[in-house]
Amino acid sequence: MTAFDNLPLVIEPADLAARLNAPELILVDLSNQQRYLTGHIPGARFVEGKRTQASAPSAPGLLPAKAQLEQLFGELGHRPDATYVVYDDEGGGWAGRFIWLLDVIGHGRYHFLNGGLTAWQAEGLPLSQDVPALHETTVSLTLSDAPTASAQYLKSRLGAEDLAIWDARSAEEYRGEKVQAARGGHIPGAIHFEWTAGMDPARALRIRQDIAEQLQQRGLSADKEIITHCQSHRRSGFTYLVAKALGYPRVKAYAGSWGEWGNLTDTPVER
Repeated sequence: MTAFDNLPLVIEPADLAARLNAPELILVDLSNQQRYLTGHIPGARFVEGKRTQASAPSAPGLLPAKAQLEQLFGELGHRPDATYVVYDDEGGGWAGRFIWLLDVIGHGRYHFLNGGLTAWQAEGLPLSQDVPALHETTVSLTLSDAPTASAQYLKSRLGAEDLAIWDARSAEEYRGEKVQAARGGHIPGAIHFEWTAGMDPARALRIRQDIAEQLQQRGLSADKEIITHCQSHRRSGFTYLVAKALGYPRVKAYAGSWGEWGNLTDTPVER
């Protein structure tokens, strides 16, 4: 038994506050670095969001090299019995992407702090400026393709009745009015539901309470394979974790996202 057993994927600030000293906890802050230095949840280790990306010029959202991931998780003190709790200061984009990374490395012990730092502060809970020392753990990871949809895989699935593509970008990007690649528009058949529409500003950026109904109305339902993306799989980190939290059985992230799709020459585009 651990202190986090029987908790759902999405936990509340009070749940975390009662478990900050749990020996199995690795608490990860993916906020802006200056915000982290100003004050973070006690014991949290900072991870710059860009370290979770390959940062290739045309497709920055792709998975980093295995050696880079082993370096990152070694610094965090990764171990098989660890329980991760992740948060950021933007409602869940970077934190959700980190959850996808945990799925990629096959580590299923994790939780997302609902509302992140915004919700923690709204509850009047304490912050710290103490920075934990880096670990020097040697980590050997095995990476899984299962949580990720490649461009080729997505192309092979277009038009399938059991597929729903969740485009988490802005409406202007989706319509092709704001172009951030060689081509603008969206993947044929993609359903637009912008990532911040899934958050409730009145509840400190927590996931909105009617999110299941909102997705169902749009055809983003649990009977479909959900493939979610944005421009670089940051914003769609949030939508990935939302689908996972709802218990959707088939969820993948298109990590290449529009940065890759819109720059390829053989991918279909709708506007």
